Formats: sequence, C-alpha cells, structure tokens
Amino acid sequence: MAKQQILKWLSKPKRIIALAVLLMLFILFIFCLPKPLFNKPTSYVIDDDKGQLLGASIAADGQWRFPYNDSVPEKFKQCIITFEDKRFRYHPGFDPLAFGRAISRSIKAGHVTSGGSTLSMQVIRMATNHRRTVWNKLIEIFMALRLEAGYNKDEILALYASNAPFGSNVIGLDAASWRYFGRSPDKLSWGEMAAMAVLPNAPSLVHPGKNRTVLLNKRNRLLDKMVAEKVIDSTTARLAKLEPVPDRPVALPQMAPHLLQVFKADHRRNQQSGDTRITSTIKADLQQQVSNILERHHQVLRANEINNIAAVVLDVETGAALAYAGNIFHPGESQLESDVNVVNAPRSPGSTLKPLLYAAMLNDGFILPNSLIPDVPTQIAGYHPENFDLGYDGAVTASKALSRSLNVPAVKMLQQYKYERFYDFLKQTGITTLTKPADHYGLALILGGGENTLWELTGNYAAIARVLNHYNKNGGKYDPADWHQPVYSASPQNKPELEKHGLLDAGSIYYTLQAMEEVMRPGEELLWQQFSSLQRVAWKTGTSFGFRDGWAIGITPKYVVGVWVGNTDGEGRPGLTGISTAAPVLFDIFRLLPSARDWFEMPVRDMVKISVCPESGYRAGQYCNHAAEQWVPRGGLKTKVCPWHQLVHLSMDSKWQVTTDCESPERILNKSWFVLPPSMEYYYKSKSYQYHVLPPFRAGCTQENVSPMEVIYPKNGAKIYVPIEADGSRGRMICNAAHREAGVKIYWHLDDRYQGESHDLHQMALNPLPGKHKLTLVDAYGNTTVINFEVLDKDK
Repeated sequence: MAKQQILKWLSKPKRIIALAVLLMLFILFIFCLPKPLFNKPTSYVIDDDKGQLLGASIAADGQWRFPYNDSVPEKFKQCIITFEDKRFRYHPGFDPLAFGRAISRSIKAGHVTSGGSTLSMQVIRMATNHRRTVWNKLIEIFMALRLEAGYNKDEILALYASNAPFGSNVIGLDAASWRYFGRSPDKLSWGEMAAMAVLPNAPSLVHPGKNRTVLLNKRNRLLDKMVAEKVIDSTTARLAKLEPVPDRPVALPQMAPHLLQVFKADHRRNQQSGDTRITSTIKADLQQQVSNILERHHQVLRANEINNIAAVVLDVETGAALAYAGNIFHPGESQLESDVNVVNAPRSPGSTLKPLLYAAMLNDGFILPNSLIPDVPTQIAGYHPENFDLGYDGAVTASKALSRSLNVPAVKMLQQYKYERFYDFLKQTGITTLTKPADHYGLALILGGGENTLWELTGNYAAIARVLNHYNKNGGKYDPADWHQPVYSASPQNKPELEKHGLLDAGSIYYTLQAMEEVMRPGEELLWQQFSSLQRVAWKTGTSFGFRDGWAIGITPKYVVGVWVGNTDGEGRPGLTGISTAAPVLFDIFRLLPSARDWFEMPVRDMVKISVCPESGYRAGQYCNHAAEQWVPRGGLKTKVCPWHQLVHLSMDSKWQVTTDCESPERILNKSWFVLPPSMEYYYKSKSYQYHVLPPFRAGCTQENVSPMEVIYPKNGAKIYVPIEADGSRGRMICNAAHREAGVKIYWHLDDRYQGESHDLHQMALNPLPGKHKLTLVDAYGNTTVINFEVLDKDK
C-alpha cells in the first residue's frame, strides 16, 4: 500500500525533478568544502619540550603562517566572539539577524558598511578567497552551513584563529602574537588580546606601527563592549586600556636556528605533507645557557682565528637532544659562516673512536683491560703514526693508552683487531659517514682518517652508556634498540626485545668508561688539572690532523655532552686541540647539568674472574709471578696467555745467563723473568723502574735461539722516502736499533758494505740510493740481525 502511494506521488514529473534537485543539492552540500580546507604553505616552527617557541622560518609564500593549532586561548574566544559574532555559539553558521542588520545599515549609508558575515562564513571566505559579491555571499552561507555540520564550534574558532590575516604578512593568531608581542597567545593580557581580535577586521588599514590611533580606538571600543556584555569587569577594562598597542613587528626567537634547519631538511627529505610544527625534546633554558657558553668561548677563540663551535647535550635514557647548538649564531657576520650546522657536518674525528676500539677488543677477547701494548716507532706499509708528544713508552697498558690518547698503541691495536673488522663494527653502531670501502681508510681510521659527525659520535657514546645502564635493569640481557641515533623530537618507547648477547658486552663498556674517567693526560693533555667537576665524567678528546678540529665528548650515567671546535672551511690553527679548545667548553656545560656522584654499576654477572699477570696484563701463564685474580669481561676467557714471561737460566749469583755448555746443571738457577722484545725494552726500561733487564750471557756460554738486538727503524719490508735537503743534496735516513746489553758495540753494514759502529745509543745515519737494500747488524758476540727495505724515488 505504501509502495503504491509512493509510486503515485512520483508519477508527476515536477516532483521527480524536485527530488533530483534536492538530491543534487544534498550531494553538493556534502562535498562543497575543499579538502583540505586550507592548503597554503606554513612556516616551519620548532618548540621546546614544554611548547615554548624556539624558532620559526617564514613560509614558502613569504607569509608568517604557523601551522593549524587546535588550542585557542579563552581570552581570544571571548574577544573575537564579542567583536565579530556575538551569537556564534547559537547560530548554524548563518546569522539572519546580523545579516539583516548589515543590509539595513548598508542601504541607509548608500554603500556596504558591514557584510554581516559570521565567523563560520569568514572561515569559508579565507579558505576560498571569494571576491565580495552577493552571489559569493550566498555561496559562503551555503558552505558555512556545511562547515557547521562537520566541525564543532571550538574547531571553527581554531580554523579562524589559525588563518585570519593580522596585517602585513602575518597570518594566524600564533604568528601574530609572536610578531607583535613576542609571546605565545596564552600569555597575552586582555588589552593585548583585544588588539589581536580587532586586527583581522581590517588588516590592511590597521597595521601595527601605522594608524596606531585607529587600532587603539578599535581595541578600546571592544573592551567597552565586553564590559557591557559582562565578559570582563570595568576595572579589567580600565587597566587594559592603559596598555599600549603594538608599535612594530618584533623578531621571533632564534634559540635553535640550526636545529630548525635540520627539521626543515628532514621534513622535505621524507616528503612529509603533515604538520610543519614539532615539539622538540630541547629544554629552552639549557639551550640558552649552552649558547651563552659557546658565545663566551667564541670571543676568546676568535682571537686565534678559530671561528666556529658546536655542542649537543643528550639524555642517555632516551637519546633525546636536550640542547642543540649547531654553531654560534652571528647572521650579521657572514665571514664567520655561522649559518653552517656543524653538528651534522662530517669532520675528521681525531682520537674520538679510540674508546670504541678498546671496547670492541675487550668484547672480542683480544686484550684485557690492562694488557701491555707496544709503543715503539712504527711503520706499516708506508704509514708512520706518531704520538702527540713524539715520544715512546716502549709498552703501555691498553687502558693508559686510551686515557692518554696515545696514537702508536692505538694503531698497533687496530692492526691486531683488523681495520676491516672495526669498519664493520662502526657500521653496526649506526655510523653512516664512512662512505668508502674499509681499504680506503686503513689503519688511519683510528686516528681520524675517516669522517664522522658530532651528532652520530655523541649518539654512539650515549648508546654505550644506555646499554650499560639497561644491562642490570634487563636482568643481564641486551636490547638491540639501545643502539640508535639521537632524536630531537619525542618518539614512542617500544617494549624491549631482549637478547642474550649484545653488540658490546656490559663488562667491556664498563672498563672502557673506567679508562676514560682517568683524566690525567700527558703531552697535549697537560691541562687536565683545570677540569674539576662535582660529578664523575668519562671523557675523550680528539684533534684532527693539521689542527683543524678539536673534539671533546663526556659521559655520565644520565647525560652525554659533545663539543666540536674549529673552522667550517677546514682551516687549521696552531693550538686547535681538543684538550685546549673543546674540553673547557665540555666541562662548563657539565656544570649546568644536575650534579650527582652516581656512577655505572659494575656488571659482575657479565664478567668472569681469572688469573691475570700483573706485568703483562694478559692471562697468567706458568711462569708469571704474583698472578692476581681479577674481574674481566667475559671475552677475556679467549685472551692469550702472557707472551713475555719466560724461564731463564742464571748463575748462582744471578749476575749471568748460563747454559749447560758453560755450567753444570746443579749450579744453574732457574728463574721466571719478564722479558720484552729489545725494541720495546729499549724505551720501557727508562719508563718503568720495576722492569729488570736480563743479565748478559757469561763468557763462553752459547746463546741459542735468542736475539739480543732488534732494528727499531726501518722495519723489515719498509718502503721509505729519503728527503732532499734545502741545497738539493740527498738527505740521510737515521736508523735505530736496540740491544739488551748496555755498552755492547754494534757494527752496521748496508748492502754488505761496512758503515760504522755504535755503542750505548745505537743510531746510524745512512744515505741509500733509491732501490732495494739490505741492512745487516752484527754485535760484538757475533749475533746478527738482517732486515730488507726499499727507498722510493719521488721522481717516479
């Protein structure tokens, strides 16, 4: 029955047409709003962790237009509703009373005096840029009704506040508040907010800095109206009227200009179409204090033409940047190139990778914390590393080599570990700047032969601290996610997926940080005594070749601070070392941070107790005296046994070495002795009073399989250049050798031709021609050592 009635009703064509029109209008109503409603470019804006503005850049179309903000201050809501649309909360997007009144006033005046637009209609006009015509007004009413159907009143107010023009090239309440008052909208007074509310009504006429009287009168009339409508009381209005209106736009904060660059680059690189405003992890107060410290040191350093300095402060737990100063900020001095963000710029890291090598070798069982490492003149395939002080210790413990930042032991360690393995390890930690094959860097990798960024290096230091902090917390297991790059915006914390083994074990990290805490450093590090701090800090400095980069990175259980000093153009300067330029900045920054004496907990469950030789630092062998039980990383079980303790045969008075050829067995004293190779012994015996040189062999005793002397330079198979002197003549190469017995003569032969003799200080100046040569040394007892080397011709 109902179906027949409907068909009967639809039998008339006019009704079908009417329904079709209504359906089309309904569809048009549903889809009449543009998507997105606003599609204008917005400014890149970065806030601190509490939402305080750190910096912003102008939008691509030259407007100061902050991204949409759904939070509108209550004061602005009250002011704008009172001024523009007092029945906003009640009408459906179109106010017939206001529209009729506007028409009436315009007819009486003979021209348009008021458009009668509601706030919803104004949002539509801002979104569509319609010209002001009667037809467009009707379209705006239609679209405003649709806007009200899809958005609540507070959302519409937020759209208005984010897109209303506020004079000149300022769009939106957020941008206007900062441009005219230097504060966020939620901190504006009633007088200031009233001035903001009247600006969109005539932004081209009422411009802060111009027509101030017009703006003042409009604002005061609004305040009076708000009193009349009991929004504010008369006292509040009277006080608000005493406030001045803005004079001219003020500069926006530029507390983190380089981090703003990073955010813009990341946003564009990731082709994000979302919000161009982020809440960063930066703490504004700390950021400002760090910037002040950099500026203070810059004023001193620039006297030596060292122009640039950068620093980051990271939270260990999250890897979040708490301060990010990519450089000093002197936009008016272009020669300083302070716009260059050095935090993310690849630079030579100097010695700052040494702690990672030390930890990796402990982890893989190559060394124990105090294993002796050779520190002697070294030449490897033409590569000739030197310590900063140009001296040698003969042998030094691995921990001391790290704390003193010695170069030769570091190269020796990398030679043992293999640079290919270390290269792969660095890649695993998240280093991305090593873009060439491992062979390109070779052993120089450990002394700054590659490039790293302050961001990634500081992040790696934070990662090792994080792994150690989490080890006991995770019940003796490892979370691979602990190895991640730093972040500057909050990221969700995922549930850890724990594993039994980590990239570095906790014991290796613990001993690495213990070595880094030893701040007394000779040579370049003579200034260590200046750095007193209430909190314990494990730290490392670095200086690149040519004095181009100075680094300092420090670790506590809660914070990591990284500092770089140098020139962005790569110019080296005398005295530009990590210890003298970057370390003072590092400790000034640490003094800003909450002080605590807490230190990393020793990860005993990831360690083993083994017997260690106190002289060599390796696992105790059968001839090691006074072996001690020590906790070492678990990888220490794979470490080799002490290679330098041996059983020697002495005369009964211990003054001579003897053999059964010259002494009866019952008169031979067998004794354990710590014996280093001659080249190591030559330097080590002058550094360690506890080292005792082996007694010489007694006359008539045959020396079997013992080499009492060693060539220090050149090494067997070396390829060397002999320099040309200033007068054009070929220079001489100084050869060095070491002998266990003091005062013994050594006879030198080059290509079987006698060159001379030496005693005590075994050096010989030779003048070999380009080509391959044989160097033969014979001591007074007939012992012989032969090495081969090649002199290269620079002209070829």
